[in-house]
Amino acid sequence: MSQLYIVGITSCPTGIAHTFMAAEGLTQGAQQLGHEIKVETQGSVGSQNTLSAEEIARADLVIIAADTNVDLSRFVGKRLYSTSTKAAIGDGAGLVNTAQAEAKVHGTAAPDLLDQTKAAKAELTAQRSGVYKHLMTGVSFMLPFVVTGGILIALAFALGGIYVFKDSNQGSFAWALFQIGAKSAFALMVPILSGYIAYSIADRPGITPGMVGGMLAASTGAGFLGGIVAGFFAGYSTDWLNRHIKLHRHLEGLKPVLILPVLGSLLVGLLMIFVIGTPCAQLLAAVTAWLKGMQGSSAILLGALIGSMMAFDMGGPINKSAYTFATGLLASQVYTPMAAAMAAGMTPPLGIALATMLFADRFTKDEHEAGKAAAVLGISFITEGAIPFAARDPLHVIPSLMVGSAITGALSMGMNAELHVPHGGIFVLLIPDAVTHLGFYVLSLVVGTVVTAVMLRILKKPITA
Repeated sequence: MSQLYIVGITSCPTGIAHTFMAAEGLTQGAQQLGHEIKVETQGSVGSQNTLSAEEIARADLVIIAADTNVDLSRFVGKRLYSTSTKAAIGDGAGLVNTAQAEAKVHGTAAPDLLDQTKAAKAELTAQRSGVYKHLMTGVSFMLPFVVTGGILIALAFALGGIYVFKDSNQGSFAWALFQIGAKSAFALMVPILSGYIAYSIADRPGITPGMVGGMLAASTGAGFLGGIVAGFFAGYSTDWLNRHIKLHRHLEGLKPVLILPVLGSLLVGLLMIFVIGTPCAQLLAAVTAWLKGMQGSSAILLGALIGSMMAFDMGGPINKSAYTFATGLLASQVYTPMAAAMAAGMTPPLGIALATMLFADRFTKDEHEAGKAAAVLGISFITEGAIPFAARDPLHVIPSLMVGSAITGALSMGMNAELHVPHGGIFVLLIPDAVTHLGFYVLSLVVGTVVTAVMLRILKKPITA
C-alpha cells in the first residue's frame, strides 16, 4: 500500500476531551498504516496545529472527525470523508481505511452570474485580514439582530402608532412586538457586535469578555463605537492571556471555561467603566447630534459620499465601512444614512441590468443574460452582483457605478428619507413605516439606476464582433 499524505480536523461541542482524543486516535491509526498525517484540532481555545493552504493542496485525503459543523470551503476539489469523533477514538486505523475507500471529491462549480457573485463574495471574505476581518465578523453576526429588531419595531409602529411603547399600550400585540424588537433584538446589537469581534480574534474564549464589554458599552451610552473598542480590547487581551498562561495539559480545560472568561471580562469591564466608556459615549452623542442636525448641502454631500463608497468596491472594505457606519447609527435612532446606504448599494446591479436591456451594443451575449440575474440581486440589496461586470471592464464600469450610487445617496439624504431596517432590499419597502418619505426614496433609487445605465452607455465602448 502506497503512503498517503492525510490531513484532518477534529472538533466536539465542548472542544475539550473528545477533540483531542479523536486527533490522537486518528494520528495513531494513520501512522500504524504507514501514512503521514497532520490533524487540526478545533477546540475550546481555538484552532491548534492549523492546516496551511500548502498542506491542504498536498493532501491525498481529508478526514473530518467532528460532532460540530466544520467549514469545508478549504477542501474544494479534495477527496473528503466525514464522520464523528467516536469513530476516530474507537478505531483510528479502521477509520483511515474506510475513508480511503469511501471518500468523495468535495465541491462543484457552475459559471453563471449567481455563482460568480458567490465566488466574488467568498474571495472578498478570504481577502479580509487583521482589524478589518475581525470587525466584519462582528458586523455579520450583529446584522440578523438589527434586521429582526428593525422589522418588528416598524410593524409595532404600523399597528400601534408612534407611542406604542408607552405603558398605556401594555399587553397589546403591537406593544409586544415593540418589546421583542426594541428591548430584546436591538438590545443585543452592541453585545453581539463586540462579542464576535472578540471571537474572531481569540476564538471561543473571547466571546464572554467581548459580550460583557458590549453590554457595558450599551449601558454607558457608548453605543456601537464603544462596542467596537470593547470587542477589540477583549479579543486581543484574551488572546494574549491564552498565549501566556501556561498550565499542565490536564488543567488546560480550565482555561476556556474559567480562567480566560473571568480574567478577560474583568479587564474589559474595568476599562469600559473607568477609562473608555464615557469618552466613547460623548463622541457618539456628538456624532448623533451632528447627523440629526444635518440639512441641505451637508446632508447631500454625506449621502453622495456614502453612495460612492457603497459602489467603489461592491462588498469590499470601503463598501463595508460605509455600511457599518450606517448600521451602527440605527441604535442611536439616526436612520437617514442607512436609507442612503441601502439605496446606493442596490443601484449598481440595477443600473447594470437596465443598461444591458437598453444598450445592447455595449455588452456581450453572456452579459445580456447575466443582466437579468443582476436585476434580481439588485432588488435584494446584493451589491456584489455587479462585480463580474466591473471585473471585465473596471476603468469604465466602476466610475459609472460610483456616479449613479452617489446621486442615489445624495437624493436619499437630501429628501430626508429614513430606513429603520438595515437589509432586505426592495422587499422591506412593503413593510409599513419601515421607510419614511417612501415615494422620494424610490425616486432616488430610480434616478440613480438610470444615471448608472446612461454612464455605462457613455463610457463603455461598443462590442465589436
